[in-house]
Amino acid sequence: METGNYSAATEFFLVGLSQYPELQLCLFVLCLIMYLIILLGNSLLIIVSILDSRLHTPMYFFLGNLSFLDICYTSSTIPQMLVMFMSERKSISFIGCALQMVISLSLGCTECVLLAVMAYDRYVAICNPLRYPIIMNKVLYIQMAAWSWIIGCLISLVQTVLTMVLPFCGNNVIDHITCEILALLKLICSDISMNVLIMAVAGIVILVIPLLLIFVSYVFILSSILRINSAEGRKKAFSTCSAHLTVVILFYGSALFMYMKPKSKYTKVSDEIIALSYGVVTPMLNPIIYSLRNKEVKEAMKKVLSRHLHLG
Repeated sequence: METGNYSAATEFFLVGLSQYPELQLCLFVLCLIMYLIILLGNSLLIIVSILDSRLHTPMYFFLGNLSFLDICYTSSTIPQMLVMFMSERKSISFIGCALQMVISLSLGCTECVLLAVMAYDRYVAICNPLRYPIIMNKVLYIQMAAWSWIIGCLISLVQTVLTMVLPFCGNNVIDHITCEILALLKLICSDISMNVLIMAVAGIVILVIPLLLIFVSYVFILSSILRINSAEGRKKAFSTCSAHLTVVILFYGSALFMYMKPKSKYTKVSDEIIALSYGVVTPMLNPIIYSLRNKEVKEAMKKVLSRHLHLG
């Protein structure tokens, strides 16, 4: 890349989708409604998993982490996105952009690892049901969740620091709806080969390896389910995995599309639509999927809601 004409960035301008002003109000209303559903649905899942003693298991502990993560992730991007949709000056400070990037990236990385951890939990529950309480003891599942957060935060911190210390050139216009690392790298005036290499390694560690672990886990899970004699037993075993598998497909589908796709085949508009799906739609669907496809969660929610209405 060219050297020279560097500028000390104090703010950035987020102009993603601004070429479609007629969509701004529609996107504002749509994202606001989805954000409220995200807050309500995920908060309800966390409250239910705490209040109902039947849900004090590793699976629901991980699900509580996933719900908390989705609340934090969307809260780091959607409020600012809503302001941008309705504002003429679509700017964000340098510090604000760096914070948004490190928080959203760390939470996204954490979710990748957490989904793999949840797949392992389902593998142990179905393939080794008698040893499940021994293998997935409280110390282990808390450590697994903690390491998911630690790995995600470390990878995000390294990538954010290595990006934000580089010199920016031009008018600091980010052609995206959030401070997304791929969009920011396009503004760098110096060599970014190290950043690209680290992103490629991080993509393998955070996207490919967890996805392979999930795939292997489900191969063993499917094999065990098919060996169950009764149809009712097979249905019950599969129902414990179907919600997680649906969330994995939604999350990894959009994540792989965003970060592993060839650059020349897709327009930037499609990138921004996929970013909305990855950052808004998936977190909104997670509690809905787990509520609709999980009998224990549905019963616990009914119990908590009926108790609240009775007290009211």
